[in-house]
Amino acid sequence: MSKYSFTGRVALSAAMLSLAAAGAAQAQTKIKTKSSSDGKHKTTVPANVGQTGTGISLANMDKSVSPCDNFFQFASGTWLKNNPIPAAETRWGAFNELADHNQAIERRILEKAANDRMAKPGTNLQKVGDFYAAAMDSMGIEKAGLKYLQPRLNQIAAINDLPTMQHYLADPRSFGTGWYGFGVSQDSKNSTQYAVRMGQGGLTLPDRDYYLKDDARSKAIRTAYQTYQVNVFKMLGDDQATAEKNAAAVTRIETRLAKASRSRVALREREKNYNKMTVEQAAADYPNLNIPLVLKDSGLNGVKEIIVGQPEFLKEVSTMFKEEPLADQKQYLRWHLVSGVTSALPKAYGDESFHFSQVLSGAKQQQPRWKRALRATDGALGEAFGQLYVDEAFSPAAKARAKVMVENLRTAYAERIQATEWMSAETKAEALKKLNAFAVKIGYPDKWKDYSALKISRESALNNLFATAEWASKDNLSKFGKPIDRGEWGMTPPTVNAYYNSSMNEIVFPAGILQPPFYDPKADDAVNYGGIGAVIGHEMTHGFDDQGRKSDASGNLRDWWTKEDGEKFMAKAAVVGKQFDAFSPMDSVHVNGNLTMGENLADLGGLTIAHQAFQKTAQAKAGKSIDGFTPEQRFFLGYAQIWRSNQRPEAMRQQIQTDPHSPGQYRTNGPLQNMPEFHQAFGCKDGDKMVRSAADRAKIW
Repeated sequence: MSKYSFTGRVALSAAMLSLAAAGAAQAQTKIKTKSSSDGKHKTTVPANVGQTGTGISLANMDKSVSPCDNFFQFASGTWLKNNPIPAAETRWGAFNELADHNQAIERRILEKAANDRMAKPGTNLQKVGDFYAAAMDSMGIEKAGLKYLQPRLNQIAAINDLPTMQHYLADPRSFGTGWYGFGVSQDSKNSTQYAVRMGQGGLTLPDRDYYLKDDARSKAIRTAYQTYQVNVFKMLGDDQATAEKNAAAVTRIETRLAKASRSRVALREREKNYNKMTVEQAAADYPNLNIPLVLKDSGLNGVKEIIVGQPEFLKEVSTMFKEEPLADQKQYLRWHLVSGVTSALPKAYGDESFHFSQVLSGAKQQQPRWKRALRATDGALGEAFGQLYVDEAFSPAAKARAKVMVENLRTAYAERIQATEWMSAETKAEALKKLNAFAVKIGYPDKWKDYSALKISRESALNNLFATAEWASKDNLSKFGKPIDRGEWGMTPPTVNAYYNSSMNEIVFPAGILQPPFYDPKADDAVNYGGIGAVIGHEMTHGFDDQGRKSDASGNLRDWWTKEDGEKFMAKAAVVGKQFDAFSPMDSVHVNGNLTMGENLADLGGLTIAHQAFQKTAQAKAGKSIDGFTPEQRFFLGYAQIWRSNQRPEAMRQQIQTDPHSPGQYRTNGPLQNMPEFHQAFGCKDGDKMVRSAADRAKIW
């Protein structure tokens, strides 16, 4: 299963690649261009126009910058200057502001639930309240120490040979087993069935390259990682020498796994990451994994075939099980167990985890405990908690309005496909079939998850983490052999994000993102089409990006393009890849056009489709200015202002190395540099930085 998100949030069960003061009214003037004495044109903008409209903040803009020079700065430069990154954050922007707004609501809900000691046992209210209360009980966590962790440490200590290791790894109740990924999801080539999948995993650092590169930054991260491991092993009772030896063993094992892992760009090639084989073949190819035992202990006795993502990786793991000393493998398991639950262990463990994360992300302070507990609750009981959230924060009317906009975008997309000159009638018919088959999910699930089998109490935050992980594992494994659950969601309702799921051929918009600045019921159509309209168009376009296009209307991985059309598409996509390869936010750090290809195509396509849909509105046809900006200009300002963001250099480096999404300034300027509609709206001319030459300009839809 492939999912593509608007901002790159990662789900547990599948790879997700993936998404503002009123003043006295003054005379409204359009932005114009005029020639200067040197023969070059310049753009003039409204000066100190009193704000009358909603949805765009004039105070955020920096009108000293030409919109044709750097639209990201023009739209949000003053905001960027006046909004430094909070100490506990690694970036700060519109997404963070909305998330903070949502979290204030969520915190109120959680504290009310935690204070309700009369909640009926077994209800969502009881589970959510007790989970949050236990996570907030720092004194109780300190007092417990390693009491609730020790039985699991003892399990690892008792492993004395390969068979007992295999049994430990095969047990769905085991936590933090590392080594490789295993689970159930849709069969990419038969979307009506669930399949068992196995693939690469087992690393602690964010990407394989952190283990393998010899640049100063990677070396510094590895040094900090070693310090983190040594300090944790010492807290578990090891002396200095033993802790150093065990940390070195873990790093050696993970480095070997990294060398066998495919790059993030290679992981985007869907066909090469689909390798179906019989259980017998897998057992023969990877004999030391004991796959029949894994299937048996997972309740998957009836499985006949497995989809292997990266065969060479599993072959290396099988070899390592024989070659690596058992004592070192046990330290690897010990590390993955403990490092996965530091949030529910005494403060010293959480502090060590944060100190290491500072090196990766640049954060200056740890998040307040309530935010960490809130995120844990959302991650563990997302739909139980989400049900309480939408009751308070998301109205049926908001859901209905969003549905109308989705259909407007679908109509506009169909028009763009039909008008596309480079695509044959045969491929167009298939594309329209897929577009019309898009399932749309808005706000929250129609049917909520059933948590009745999950036991949560206030006794131990750590035990609650183990319980929810075990419940999620069993819930995932139980899908095999059942009909596809087309009502399932990959994000929780409060999430400020959205995604496209290729196997389901669905676009999904949680309640969390259907709020200002992305969607504002008080704002004009221009702002909303530039905001949530572009988000909707983005997710739709994922169905037709370089990887999403490989699935058909039913969600099956199948090439429905003519050979000529496929080649034309990839040539057009390569233009976008080359454009983004050239973007460099800091010293010798360049955006990876191949890694970010899907998201960049979705941004360009989404904005194009949203603009087409906006043209049908009464506002666009009337052309009346608000606050000195035409409807066209407000559309593009609405888009740009949702991407306002400041980011720490460390976080920027990590994003470029690991994230399929480009930094915000390029998600703003990149698509607009290709759009004649933007150039016309702001009077931009050939030679301006926001205007790519005709020969280099990207256009697909």
